[in-house]
Amino acid sequence: MDKQPHRFAGPPGQEDMPYLLTPGPLTTSRGVKAAMLADWGSRDVEFRRVVSGIRKGLLDLAGCDDSYECVIMQGSGTFAIEAALGAFCPKSESRTLVVANGAYGDRAAAILGKLGRPVVKIDKGDSAAPSVEDVTRALDADPAISHVWIIHCETTSGIVNPIEEIARAVKARGKVYMVDAMSSFGAIPVHMGVGMDVMVSSSNKCIEGVPGFSYVLVKRDMLEASKGMSHSVVLDLFEQWKGLEANGQFRFTPPTHALVAFHTAMKEHAAEGGVAARGARYQRNAQILIRGMRDMGFSTLLSDNQAGPIIQTFLTPRDKNFHFETFYEELRRRGFAIYPGKLTKRPSFRIGTIGKVDEAVMNGVLKAIREVLANMKVTDLAPLEG
Repeated sequence: MDKQPHRFAGPPGQEDMPYLLTPGPLTTSRGVKAAMLADWGSRDVEFRRVVSGIRKGLLDLAGCDDSYECVIMQGSGTFAIEAALGAFCPKSESRTLVVANGAYGDRAAAILGKLGRPVVKIDKGDSAAPSVEDVTRALDADPAISHVWIIHCETTSGIVNPIEEIARAVKARGKVYMVDAMSSFGAIPVHMGVGMDVMVSSSNKCIEGVPGFSYVLVKRDMLEASKGMSHSVVLDLFEQWKGLEANGQFRFTPPTHALVAFHTAMKEHAAEGGVAARGARYQRNAQILIRGMRDMGFSTLLSDNQAGPIIQTFLTPRDKNFHFETFYEELRRRGFAIYPGKLTKRPSFRIGTIGKVDEAVMNGVLKAIREVLANMKVTDLAPLEG
């Protein structure tokens, strides 16, 4: 156990722990933390009002009209992804096209394969965005494709994919369009009305709640038609929806503390100025971080027009004195927890720019990185080729 005294002041409400510069879990506000200090009964009317408010608020945030429903699912974002894939993707005859440019697109395709659902994949690697032409070419070449699944912000690299442009092409061909907006919803505009039939996200991302649940926004007629489609009892979106509609309760024990914390986070999100203000703060964070890292000599995996404001990927230096685990631990001792980049093909590491963090935190991590590099005697920051 590390018994060295802390040399930093972490986030308000947890000053003895580091800032989480990750794509979720992330650093939350004192208010969100405080909301979890009470215990709530899952059947109580007050709690059911919280759940109802969350469902309505998420639909409003996504610009949904009254043809959409919100279904909350216990568990991490991947639980809702599997629930949605199992509810809506065809079992035979037609196929689902997964547009992949990183680990999370690959994971969706793997889930469909595990479920025995017909799937084809566009693979763009881990640092290139799919184009409209990539998708239309695949759709036109294979008329059996009926559904399309795409990631909005692929946190393998941080790249943001052009989901609205692709939506128009997909809907022009009469296909079902499904979006994993796990790491973008709440900070990058997502408008379901442009042609999205399904959107999936989770509690511990840009709305700045804590882990515990995920959610699916979906056209009501699709949800109704999905009765009996699910491969699972606990991940059955139709049955989950029917339960919530019947009495406002979950079929199984809900993550009460996470839901109440998220309700507070939604209020704070609105008070900050909604999606535009949240996204602008994250963008400022990203700009400060990228500029500071490049000034030191680091190289980014993505160009400026590819990288979104969620997480930034930096190529591992070739200096023989650079060891990521040492780098990670020394940064954590100074109050900043970052992310490895082992998901990318090139050696890299990632630093998140979301959560309850601002310019001061970004400048703080840059100062800490300079100190750590000096202590490690790392001077050659040209990228390691892998």
